[in-house]
Amino acid sequence: MIVRYNPWQEFNSIQRQMNRLFDDALSPLTELEKGNGKFPAAELHETADAVHLKLEVPGIEAKDLDVQVTENAVAITGERKSETKTEDKGRTVTEFHYGKFQRVIPLPARIQNTSVTAEYKDGILNLTLPKAQEEKNKVVKVNLA
Repeated sequence: MIVRYNPWQEFNSIQRQMNRLFDDALSPLTELEKGNGKFPAAELHETADAVHLKLEVPGIEAKDLDVQVTENAVAITGERKSETKTEDKGRTVTEFHYGKFQRVIPLPARIQNTSVTAEYKDGILNLTLPKAQEEKNKVVKVNLA
């Protein structure tokens, strides 16, 4: 059997691999979109008085989370510790991700980071981030041509 050699097929394969590499490097959310869950999923809701941030961190105890808030961003660091099993036989296949993670979420408005409140229940971390006083009273004049 004679197989015809097509050099362009190898170039196409290399191009697909390079595209995947750049997609993964440029977009930290790519892992979330793929469902790998290396970063906690986040939901951001802004009201007139505050920014509400909800983070999904199931299977992690509150003591294993570190949340730091600046005027412009929230940084969350945590660790999901692997369970130690003493089974001698058998095979385990897992899609769980163990180890440390870190995520920095930029905020849409300046906040008063000394008045942040947090609630952690059932693997969901809810942060209420009150806006800075100057953000609440900010009036912007729009010039119409």
